[in-house]
Amino acid sequence: MKKFAFLFIIFSFALFHTACNNDHQGKVNKHLFMAVLYQQRAAECKALYLQAYNLAGMMLEKEMTDTIPQKRALVFDIDETVLDNSPFEAKCALEGIGYPDKWNDWCNLAKAKAVPGAVDFINDAYKKGVAIFYISNRKEELREATKKNLLAEGLPLPDDSFLLMKKDESSKESRRQQVLKDYHISLLFGDNLADFTDVFDNKNMAERDVLTDSLKKEFGTRFIVFPNAMYGDWEGALYNNNYKLSEKEKNDLRKSNMISF
Repeated sequence: MKKFAFLFIIFSFALFHTACNNDHQGKVNKHLFMAVLYQQRAAECKALYLQAYNLAGMMLEKEMTDTIPQKRALVFDIDETVLDNSPFEAKCALEGIGYPDKWNDWCNLAKAKAVPGAVDFINDAYKKGVAIFYISNRKEELREATKKNLLAEGLPLPDDSFLLMKKDESSKESRRQQVLKDYHISLLFGDNLADFTDVFDNKNMAERDVLTDSLKKEFGTRFIVFPNAMYGDWEGALYNNNYKLSEKEKNDLRKSNMISF
């Protein structure tokens, strides 16, 4: 009888522990569900991508009427600008995990689809003699998988010099300057403000707002911005750029930063 009671206690504890874990998993990244659904299922999101690339086509055509001594280039972020990684974010939401868990697994599949409008616009610009650079904060170890994915989606990549991966720092400024040594950058494309200029690096919410206002004439003319409600520096700014906070602390900050009535 005592043995039976002991086994019952152990079994009950295991069930309780499993339930707690499942409940915890349900809460971690719960905020991602609607963001991922918007990215994947909202026709409005697709329309925003098409709108951005249509606008970029008009701006490039206008810019190419000017005579310049250097060869022209376009600079693209990759994730959520050229390739759609929402399946990875869906995995995070459904399994209660977060970056970097399974990120390399996803990238190595090389199955991310191109975002709407990207392939047509980029290939059209490339055929016009405009150089295409990809500046990504994917780590160098993901270079081959990233190349495979870009080429599989029909995107131009003549050689490794046009794919600038993350090495020692997250800021993209030094890589942009590397492009500027030999090219004139006509347009920059990204879903994160730091994809355009280093003035946005590691800034808080108030600073980002002020800087955005100060650069308002650049958006739609030189800076082409894409939607991404799933992640980005905007989220980091909510946490005072401290991603090491607990899930509860992050959730408290999300709630406290909402504007209600």
